Amino acid sequence: MPSNKLARTNDDIQLVMSKLLREIKDPRVNQGMISVTRVETTGDMRYCKIWLSVMGLQNEKEFKKGLKSASGWLRRELGNSLKLRNTPEPVFELDHSIEYGAHINEIISGLDIKHDEDEE
Repeated sequence: MPSNKLARTNDDIQLVMSKLLREIKDPRVNQGMISVTRVETTGDMRYCKIWLSVMGLQNEKEFKKGLKSASGWLRRELGNSLKLRNTPEPVFELDHSIEYGAHINEIISGLDIKHDEDEE
């Protein structure tokens, strides 16, 4: 379990990164609605793993290439915003949980469920 300072830093990184990802002009990154679902920073503050969920993602490989090319700019802007001694290097992971949840919701709403007439 992270310490309070590390948990606050994770929250701050998540907030700033969600704003910065909207400012990227690379078309490989702007493929859909991007949400930062979770951030975990290592104890030595060298790396932060950032989980992203993208609704409407067309090409996952190109998306990751675009993030990798923008990671230097993202790290610099993150450091300017948070004023940390060491700015952690972002490592991006895709989180498919929102897409999975939407898929399950679609399946459930498509079920033909018969209701008892007593309930209505």
